[in-house]
Amino acid sequence: MIPFSPPRIDDKICNEVVAALKSGWITTGPRTKNFEKKITEYCGNQNTLCLNSATAGLEIMLRWFGVGEGDEVILPAYTYSATANVVMHVGARPVFVDVNALDFNIDINEIEKAITSKTKVIMPVDFGGLPCDYNEMNALVQKHQARFVAANEIQKKLGRILILSDSAHSFGGSYQEKKTGSLTDVSVFSFHAVKNLSTAEGGAVALNLPEPFDNQEVYNKLCISTLHGQNKDALAKTQKGNWRYDIVEAGYKCNMTDLTAAIGLIELERYENDTLVKRKHQVELYSGLLSSDERFELPVFKTDKKTSSFHLYPLRIKGVSEQQRDAIIQEIFNADVSVNVHFIPVPAMSFYKKMGYDVMNYKTTYDNFSREISLPVFYDLSDAQIQTVVNAVIAAVNKVC
Repeated sequence: MIPFSPPRIDDKICNEVVAALKSGWITTGPRTKNFEKKITEYCGNQNTLCLNSATAGLEIMLRWFGVGEGDEVILPAYTYSATANVVMHVGARPVFVDVNALDFNIDINEIEKAITSKTKVIMPVDFGGLPCDYNEMNALVQKHQARFVAANEIQKKLGRILILSDSAHSFGGSYQEKKTGSLTDVSVFSFHAVKNLSTAEGGAVALNLPEPFDNQEVYNKLCISTLHGQNKDALAKTQKGNWRYDIVEAGYKCNMTDLTAAIGLIELERYENDTLVKRKHQVELYSGLLSSDERFELPVFKTDKKTSSFHLYPLRIKGVSEQQRDAIIQEIFNADVSVNVHFIPVPAMSFYKKMGYDVMNYKTTYDNFSREISLPVFYDLSDAQIQTVVNAVIAAVNKVC
C-alpha cells in the first residue's frame, strides 16, 4: 500500500530526540527557543512563538486582539474546521466567503463584499502551500480603515482589520521572493505529523506586526498567555534564586516542548535544500505524467509572484459529480494507493449546518471540493511509486467515467 503522507523519521531525528531526552530538558527549554530563532531567520518576520499546535496559535492571536461576542471574522469556506472553530471558541461569528476557481485560495473580491463595521479579523488560508494574494489583502484593510470600529487599546493601536494568516500548509512558500510568515500582520504555521516540516504535533506564530507595535513585547506577552499566565517559564526559574513567580492572568497551556523542537530543528536545517527540492520534484513529476490527459485539472504551484511549499497535490477531475469522485477514490484505494480529499468545506459540516450555513452558497468552493482528490506527497515517495499512483488514478477514472 502506498501511504498518503507519512512523516520523515530517520536516524538524525531519532538521535536529536535522544539527545534532548538526555539533556534533562523535555519541556520548553533551549531547543524550543532556538527553534523560534531559526524560524524567524528563515521566514524574515520579526518574532516567532512556538506552540503545541497551529490551532492554539490562531486562537491565542484572536484573544490577544480582543475578538469576542458581536465581532466577525472573515475566512474561506474552503478550509479545515480548525480555522472556523477558533472563531467559535472566542465567541465571534465566522463569515465564510468563496474561493478562487484556479488556486483554491480566498477570493479578494468576496472578502471586500463581506467587510462590515463588525469585522475585526480576516483569516486567509494558504491552501496546499500556495500563498494568498497578500499585497491585495494588505491594501484592502487599509482601504477600509475608516469602517473599522476599535473596541480596545490593541485594536486602536492597529487602527484597522487584523490579517491573521492560517499558513498551516505554506511554510517555505514565497510571495514576491518573501517567505510566508513575513507577508502580513501575523501568520500561523502547523507542524502536525502530515505537514512538510513536522514536529509530530506543534505550530508557530510568526509575528510581523507594523509600527507602533513592538513585536518582542507582543512575544513576551504571548509567552505568558500560553503558559497559564505565569510570568516565568521553567527555563527562567532554573536561574539561581529565581524560583518565585507570579500568575498575572488566567492564561492557557499550549507551549511547545524541547522534544518536539528537537525534531523541528533537524527538519528546518534540511528544509530548503532537501525537503522542498524533493517535494517540488514530486509534484512536477505528477503534472508531467497527467498533463496530456484533458480530463484532469492540474494544481497551480508557481505564478509570476508566488511559489508554493508543495504541501498538497490537489488534482481535480473535470466534469464529475461528487458521487463519481467518491467512486474514483474507492477504486484508487482498491489499487492499494492512499489518497485524500482537502477539504470537506466547513459549511458542509453538521455543526455549522445547524447554525444555518449552507455549502451551496459558496459555488466555487463546492465545485472545487466535489472534484478534488489529493495525491500522495511525502519525502520518501519514489518516482516508481508516483507512476503507480498515476496509473491507479487513470484506471479509476476510466472505470467510473
